[in-house]
Amino acid sequence: MRKLTRLEPIDSAAVSLMLLLSLAIGFLLLGGDRSLPKVRDFSWQNKQVGARDTAFILTFSRPMDRASVEANLHVEPALPGKISWSGRRMVYTLIAPPQYDRTYKIELQKAREKIGFDKQGNAIAPFASQFSTPDRAFVYTGTEAAEKGRLILYNLTRKQKIILSPENLVVKDYRIYPAGDRILFSASEWSKYKPGLYEQSLYAVTTGRSSDPAQKPGSIQQILGNQDYENLKFDLSPDGKAIAIQRAKRGNAEDIGLWVVRSSTSPIPQRLLSRPAGEFAIAPDSATFANPQADGIAILSLTPNVKPLEFIPSFRRVFSFSPDGRESAMLKYNSDFTQSIFLVTNQGLQKELIRTAGEFLNCQFDPRNPQLYCLLTRRKPGKDFSEQLTLEAINLQTFQVKSLLVLPDQVETKMSLSPDGLELLLDRIVTKKSEPVPGDLRTDGGSAIASSTLILLNLKNVPASNNSPSPEELTLKGFRPRWLP
Repeated sequence: MRKLTRLEPIDSAAVSLMLLLSLAIGFLLLGGDRSLPKVRDFSWQNKQVGARDTAFILTFSRPMDRASVEANLHVEPALPGKISWSGRRMVYTLIAPPQYDRTYKIELQKAREKIGFDKQGNAIAPFASQFSTPDRAFVYTGTEAAEKGRLILYNLTRKQKIILSPENLVVKDYRIYPAGDRILFSASEWSKYKPGLYEQSLYAVTTGRSSDPAQKPGSIQQILGNQDYENLKFDLSPDGKAIAIQRAKRGNAEDIGLWVVRSSTSPIPQRLLSRPAGEFAIAPDSATFANPQADGIAILSLTPNVKPLEFIPSFRRVFSFSPDGRESAMLKYNSDFTQSIFLVTNQGLQKELIRTAGEFLNCQFDPRNPQLYCLLTRRKPGKDFSEQLTLEAINLQTFQVKSLLVLPDQVETKMSLSPDGLELLLDRIVTKKSEPVPGDLRTDGGSAIASSTLILLNLKNVPASNNSPSPEELTLKGFRPRWLP
């Protein structure tokens, strides 16, 4: 018969601990888990978001009763959106962009976890957080004194002006990168800025809007020189990863084509096609672009050697795409010598929206409402031929047209709609009657600029009100304004 041995003290302690743990587990199983459900992650926690950010995500530690979450979720100021679920993740997709220059607070209390199929458990641990949007800011080209021909950033929220480009360059055109941290612009030396000459190179300049505090505004990098080719029109893809540029071979007027540059760090242009016509525009997908042809619009790939994807006959230009790319505003020349803007969708719809005996300068989609803003000229009544510039809004549900502003003595004007759709910028240019001479800034039409002011329109109540917005003339002297995204 085997003799029983006594347990060592350490073994006795281990057995006792195991018994205590077993009892504790048993009590938990019988009484249930008493810890509270909580928000484990909020994707916009203390972040700065803009118009490109369309949804935030709440991730919970437990399965939640969805109705109780949706009923108790509060965002202040109000931020309308649609809710969808995937397991423990709730996705809140915005209906319209957040308003800029705001701090938003989000709270969730009293929502309950889900137990089984139809039972509610513990209330959630109270959750509160916040996120913010950028300052209201825009860029323009200065027209006076030391600002003449230079890119200028104006922070409307802080009333702060920063000159970005150096004084030896005169800016021809520019595009803003999607994060607002850099600006792509074409410019030439002042000594080479003469009528009929295209001596501009492509540059990028920092704006100072960056998560990196070391990045200061005004840092210049050359993207593309002009030694072998003249750089003409260009466009930047919405994702900021591709530049499409029209280039002409020096000494060979027949060698003109559209090229693409993929990397700003080591740009090697690739030819896309020969002899592109008109005002080409990169689509919101950043993979295709609209190229005007003699009898319509060709939708082409930004990848070289890819066959045309689509052809839309009868139109001459794409003025604007909706943010999701499903709709576009296209220009058509009519047989009665008028011009029309059509709404063209990716489902095949072509709807005439507005017609004029004058000319369309620009059209942009409202990111808040189903609405299109158009800048155009209309002929004044009477026997004498004269035109006046008007800003008009087209409701894309009722197709009603509303005149917002008339600029009677203005023809060449640029406009820019803010990323939240609440304000619109216009320039009001006064041109010289004489021919341009070296040192004159010039409009796209080639006229010499005597002076230019910027006009701000508040559009917050435009869709709901019958009143037209009152223009505010800013003290800034410049032209070609564009909002930072």
